[in-house]
Amino acid sequence: MHDLVIRNGTVIDGSGAPRRIADVAVEGDRIVAVGAALGPGRREIDADGLTVIPGFVDIHTHYDGQATWDPFVTPSSWHGVTTTVFGNCGVGFAPVRPGQSPYLINLMEGVEDIPGTVLSEGVSFAWESFPDYLDALAAMSRTVDVAAQLPHGALRFYVMGERGTDHAEAPTEAEIEAMTRITEEALHAGALGFTTSRTTKHRARDGRFTPSLSAREAELLGIAQGMRRAGRGVLQVNSDFGPGEFEALDAAASLAGRPLSCLLVQVDAQPKLWRETLDQIHGVRRAGRMANAQVGSRPIGVIMGLETTAHPFAAHPAWLEMRKLSPAERHARLGADAELRRRLVEDAPSGGPRAFMAEAFHKMFPIGDRPDYEPDADGSIAAIAARTGRTPQAVALDEMMAREGKGLLMLPFENYAYGSLDVVHEMITDPATVLGVADGGAHVGVICDASSPTSLLTLWGRDRTRGPKLPLEFLVAKQTRGTAEAYGLLDRGLLAPCHKADINVIDFDALALQRPEVVYDLPAGGRRLVQRATGYRHTFNAGVETLRDDELTGERPGRLIRGAQRGG
Repeated sequence: MHDLVIRNGTVIDGSGAPRRIADVAVEGDRIVAVGAALGPGRREIDADGLTVIPGFVDIHTHYDGQATWDPFVTPSSWHGVTTTVFGNCGVGFAPVRPGQSPYLINLMEGVEDIPGTVLSEGVSFAWESFPDYLDALAAMSRTVDVAAQLPHGALRFYVMGERGTDHAEAPTEAEIEAMTRITEEALHAGALGFTTSRTTKHRARDGRFTPSLSAREAELLGIAQGMRRAGRGVLQVNSDFGPGEFEALDAAASLAGRPLSCLLVQVDAQPKLWRETLDQIHGVRRAGRMANAQVGSRPIGVIMGLETTAHPFAAHPAWLEMRKLSPAERHARLGADAELRRRLVEDAPSGGPRAFMAEAFHKMFPIGDRPDYEPDADGSIAAIAARTGRTPQAVALDEMMAREGKGLLMLPFENYAYGSLDVVHEMITDPATVLGVADGGAHVGVICDASSPTSLLTLWGRDRTRGPKLPLEFLVAKQTRGTAEAYGLLDRGLLAPCHKADINVIDFDALALQRPEVVYDLPAGGRRLVQRATGYRHTFNAGVETLRDDELTGERPGRLIRGAQRGG
């Protein structure tokens, strides 16, 4: 008798094959059969009218700290994700020498907008080496499986000390040898890859650039040599891709003999650069080497409200006067003080973030009960202001004051240069891309894209009106088998015998995202944006039910993944 049989569901197995009505049988932590009229199960689920798909594999998260204190790894676990990979973009918390964690917290706070007070209280730093960090992760059970990568910033600081925080400083030959050895050690211990950041967007909280920004060829090739010796791992990069940059990264990946995975987004200042970079990736693939681009499935949008990190009035002197008030006190004062509201709306200071926001009202949008991730310009704050005879500042303030001060705006700042998702359609349908820009656990005060697996299915598979949709079979494969294969996790992402029993049973017609909301549930009472979903009837990790009717069950079958995994 099987432990679990999911009967009569519409199975989309993650391979890209056409959907079919079938049963899925599970014994222990593995799928044992997918087919018709399978034998009885100790537990049976009637999935008639429901869609059965693999658990989602999210390869680009930043749960490096959260995974050490939060066994439920939310919000990702609310969205059908059963595997998360972190340590991306060259930031993380190992290796670290005793007493030197403040710099890594400073770096993570600046690059990924995770409050330093949260990290200081939440992360124990009861490790030094990267293998020690993996052991600490392995000691805790979770709702989802987790995997970590070795971050360049932490490695550089560990080897070079304070000199390593300055990207202009070059390591000595002995220090490069140490980086080579530590990289090899981390990969043998189970790191899924090595990650680096070479973008000026990434700065520590104190304003310093990320330490790996301009690492020279000798340093990159030394690290690549460590990957080559280990014979495993992915080289993941976040770069501005200036002149010669791609070639340097490709040279490192070529020496390592390992896959190159590049974060790829469209930026307003250079809206065609993503295509040039993707063309270079195709060139690498034509040469017989492994490379891909990690892309998103929706705009990367700053979420703005009276309780978030950024909003149109965040730098206004009148707002700063209220910075010591609680959110409830600020809302009450705004509601009662007409002169304060007038100052915010009419007395605009020149320059700085305020000026930027004033220029961005044409692509700033209210977030409704069902968030729209391809909003039309007619719904922008600027357009609403023009129709109603108000200023954009007045409209923005009114929208954020709504819902008792919980109103939210979205400003798409990447992947939306032309005001539609046509570019994103090109990105996600390209054979050289994998999905990987959700950033779960990061940018907690401004972005909430960990829900991207849900919007991937709803937006592209059902709801899009401003362009073509995409087949559900393609979308599921892209977020399951495609992401799993990118990191060699061949035991998951597929509903097939001998594969890990990571399974979602969804009511596709009811699948929907709720509005993001601000909560204060991080260590030290830290604030973050979260977003829930409806339509997830069951989620299983290794055959254990972790989510039922959109609520966590409390079960924690998730484990640490050490290195690539063999297929079934």
